[in-house]
Amino acid sequence: MLGATRQEAVAPVTRQALRSALMPTINSMSATGVVSLPGMMTGQILGGVPPAEAVKYQILVMFMIAGGTGLGAVTAVLGGVYRLTDGRHRLRLDRLRPPKPA
Repeated sequence: MLGATRQEAVAPVTRQALRSALMPTINSMSATGVVSLPGMMTGQILGGVPPAEAVKYQILVMFMIAGGTGLGAVTAVLGGVYRLTDGRHRLRLDRLRPPKPA
């Protein structure tokens, strides 16, 4: 994209990469409790904890996993964008390979 900033040029690729990275986590969150009973929640219920309390802990754990996945995905994608572009917003494919030994 001639004349575009690095953010404008890589926005579609960045969006698709983040969508692909977060889709498994979102799918597992949507099925939790309806289709599957996660191990921690089941263990707490069998251990005598009230089901509502076990569900609260499971929701907390699922949100923490989703947050960690999201933070890692954003960091990796944005790090890749800044690694593959320079200060003048040019694509630098030569940075994909390690430097040749001297």
